[in-house]
Amino acid sequence: MKKIFKIEKIAALFLVMVFAMSSCTKDLDITPKDDQDLLGEDFFKDETSYKRLLAGVYGNLSLTGVDGPGSSNIDGLDAGTSQFGRVLLYLQTLSADQMIWSYENDPGTREIQRNIWNANDPIILGMFGRSHVTIAFANNFLRETTDAKLTERNVSATTKTEIVKYRAEARLLRAMSYYYMMDLFGQANFTTEEDAINTSPKAYDRTQLFEFVESELIAIEADLADPLANEHGRASKGVAWMILAKIYLNAEVYIGQDKYTECLDYCKKIISGGYALAAEYSHNFMADNDINSAKNEIIFPLISDGTFTQNFGPTTVMVNGSVGSLEVNGAALGVGAGGWGGALRLRKEFVELFDGGIYNSDTRNTIISGTRSKEITDISNKDQGYILEKYSNAKSTGGFGVDQTFVDTDFPLFRLADVYLMYAEAHLRGGTGANPTDLTGFINELRTRAKNPQNNLTIADINLDFIIDERSRELHWEAHRRQDLIRFGRFTGGNYNWAWKGNGTNGIALPATLKLYPIPSASLKSNPELKQNDGY
Repeated sequence: MKKIFKIEKIAALFLVMVFAMSSCTKDLDITPKDDQDLLGEDFFKDETSYKRLLAGVYGNLSLTGVDGPGSSNIDGLDAGTSQFGRVLLYLQTLSADQMIWSYENDPGTREIQRNIWNANDPIILGMFGRSHVTIAFANNFLRETTDAKLTERNVSATTKTEIVKYRAEARLLRAMSYYYMMDLFGQANFTTEEDAINTSPKAYDRTQLFEFVESELIAIEADLADPLANEHGRASKGVAWMILAKIYLNAEVYIGQDKYTECLDYCKKIISGGYALAAEYSHNFMADNDINSAKNEIIFPLISDGTFTQNFGPTTVMVNGSVGSLEVNGAALGVGAGGWGGALRLRKEFVELFDGGIYNSDTRNTIISGTRSKEITDISNKDQGYILEKYSNAKSTGGFGVDQTFVDTDFPLFRLADVYLMYAEAHLRGGTGANPTDLTGFINELRTRAKNPQNNLTIADINLDFIIDERSRELHWEAHRRQDLIRFGRFTGGNYNWAWKGNGTNGIALPATLKLYPIPSASLKSNPELKQNDGY
């Protein structure tokens, strides 16, 4: 069993909390009805309860419902369209040029991967709802840990000191949720612990969300654990720095301002924080990535555990889905031999990024072609298109995870390799403060780790076209691609098309309005302050 921040022990607590929430699609703000509906004072007599309550906030990133991995606590949504990491993967990766999902009868997937979504798409609703659940849980934790309540309960000085850190982590998880709302929707229902329970939430736009996320993460930095000093699965200063680096890298998209120097500043903080690349690229995506050499590269994981946190999250989806319909290669990946029968395949534009001799031995190239065609002319034909073996339920030391469906592989939401590439991009976009020697060193370090023979690049070899392609080679299927393509001006319009973009076999231009997802119809009904995004 993983030695992690044990969300298995708080699964029941997480689910009790959910039932005390308003969780129907009429109110996806999902705020507590009443403090005592959530947890009675008896709960807090044991001072370890505060850590368990914090674990409930983290638990919402992995768990979905009360009756096992197939259940969901958001009415009208199943576990597959409401698990945080999975819907994030769909909205950031399935919508772009790397991945195809074979089973288009699965609710919402056809619309996402063909870029024909609307405000009633269940995956979009799942992301909007699940993120607001995290916000609600974080707000509740903060309400329960005020100085006044801790004093009233005679909480010890030692526990109070720990709770300072816990509160910073809850605020970070809330800020991260608002970051994803800003990126995907440009709006959010906005509440904090200062808002009275059951008051109607405000609607914050992108600028307001940017300012809140930025100020909140800066404010809590001193109270967070140092990088690599917290329990596995818990946030540290490094996670706050990573989110700040991300919002600064994308600031021109979000608020129309250049903040590349700020991005560089936070990339340098992360790089100086003690993180190190895993010895092998594959270690980041294996069942023991919490203890193998990836433990110092992964800045923040979404926990997956085949025994205690079973869920249909991103790594379970990608390992089972990567089993080819022709290859039946699941045993090598640590799941059932047939997996999910060819659920996932690759779009040809991604495959072509690995064309050429220098990528034949590149360990990031886990593409299997076999007798398959590169073209996918019929999405329902699972024998068309190449497959990928990036993620597995195997361990770096041999053996496999404990379950043959629900994998032990944590999802690397943020990792150091991304920081290296952001450092280079921010410099190329005009940010100041980068060391050119470091820049080329970071890129060549990634190439060397991947055993790519072209690992002596100079500054003249590295431009923005190189960066966008190298980001796909390094970070594919890690829920970054849509964001990257938007930042590079390649997601909408017709200057870069990919298979099935806009529902065309070879791709067609997309309207600029698709840079944002629609606000779900159910959420508009519950909060009149939200306004539908243009084009929907």
